[in-house]
Amino acid sequence: MPRYEYRCRSCGDTFELSRPMAESGDPAMCPVGHEDSVKLLSTVAVGGAASAAPSAPGGGGGGGCCGGGCCG
Repeated sequence: MPRYEYRCRSCGDTFELSRPMAESGDPAMCPVGHEDSVKLLSTVAVGGAASAAPSAPGGGGGGGCCGGGCCG
């Protein structure tokens, strides 16, 4: 079951809950007993070696906005 991180708006405590994805946005009670919490966005760290993207035709060094030269 996925784990989600929440922060209590009353006391500022952060905590995790294991719950089904369908219940991820439901209200969560903090360990102290407050009911006003907000779900935090999680970041995922992936290990491994990074590889360079192949160059796009006509230069620019690859895809994406800044790699394609559309940024100023």
